[in-house]
Amino acid sequence: MAEHHTTAPAELGAPMDYAEHEKTYTGFSGLIKWTAVALVALLIAMAFGFFVGGFISAAVVFILVCVAAWFIL
Repeated sequence: MAEHHTTAPAELGAPMDYAEHEKTYTGFSGLIKWTAVALVALLIAMAFGFFVGGFISAAVVFILVCVAAWFIL
């Protein structure tokens, strides 16, 4: 029962694939970051479109906020 297995699941002592863990973590973090940016940009654009102009101006604001976030982040 206390044997060291090299081909079994991680719970039984198999080596971990840390490179794959890092790649998954980086991808997930990027997905969450850009989803949050898109949601904030959408809310800002919706408010701008409602109070100031129509759909075209809101779309322009959405694109500008996304581009600004690209350069900032």
